[in-house]
Amino acid sequence: MKAIILKEKGGPEKLRYEEVESPAPKAGEVLVKLKYAALNRRDVFITYGKYPGVKLPSILGSDGAGVIAAIGENVDNFKIGSEVVINPGLSWGEDDRISNSDFNVLGMPTDGTYAEYVVAPSENIFPKPEYLTWEEAAALPLAGLTAYRALISKGEVQKGETVVIPGIGGGVALYLLQMAVAKGANVFVTSSSDEKIERAKQLGALGGFNYRSENWVKQMRKTIGAADLIVDGVGGSGFNDLIYLAAQGGRIVTFGATNGPVSEFILPRIFFKDMDIRGTALGSPREFTQMLKFVNEHRLHPVIDRSFSLEQTVEAQLYMNNGNNFGKITLEID
Repeated sequence: MKAIILKEKGGPEKLRYEEVESPAPKAGEVLVKLKYAALNRRDVFITYGKYPGVKLPSILGSDGAGVIAAIGENVDNFKIGSEVVINPGLSWGEDDRISNSDFNVLGMPTDGTYAEYVVAPSENIFPKPEYLTWEEAAALPLAGLTAYRALISKGEVQKGETVVIPGIGGGVALYLLQMAVAKGANVFVTSSSDEKIERAKQLGALGGFNYRSENWVKQMRKTIGAADLIVDGVGGSGFNDLIYLAAQGGRIVTFGATNGPVSEFILPRIFFKDMDIRGTALGSPREFTQMLKFVNEHRLHPVIDRSFSLEQTVEAQLYMNNGNNFGKITLEID
């Protein structure tokens, strides 16, 4: 089969489009012939070696949707030809609060979805939402699950609450926006792009603030009041601004740090507000089931920015790395 394989660190340019041996499912596994895959920031970080436990060579890619092509022994809940999506979280465990010590994510060290075929445990295979296209279905799993857990499981969002989503435009942030609107929250966003803010309003945001503008934090606080819930994947020095924006007893849920570590916490701002800062990463199989149910009930459609062919994966990762996308970036495989 054709696949995109990373054999050495050094950025997206190190990815190679090659012929590799097709995998075969073992007991408890299924083989999926992929229609589409989708990119995540995780994939780009791995190419630079900026991800924990990088093991090479690996076929990258956590997101994918396709048709079951073969079934291993002891699999009786699927049949060949079933249309499916893949939960990329492997070996989470039985405790929804935390993952097992051997938890990992499809696409390194386990070979992933930048390929014509992928093998996964049957417990990670779920029916594709019928109303979604193949491309939309492939764009859903990792970012959709991350957003669901951050907003609903950890964030405990309630109808009527004020929710802030920094850095609108990425896959998780856009799912957060759509899910929060579906829950009846009052959602505000930030971005360095006025165009992205306007597009977020079309998806239900009540307003947005450009963080390159002078005094934007004070202006935001004056306009929206204080935020009951902030869900952040940006991190960096701007995290202290989010603490300023948070309400008394408010919550901040953090799921990423694309801008790097937070340089300095001013602790009194946290404890005098009686606020919570909660961390989250991906989610459990039960939450994946809940996420799919939520998406189906509210008929949410992933926002797709642009699609590339599998052969164009290097170009696709470089495009993601420039940060101008609004929505998910996908790879057409079939």
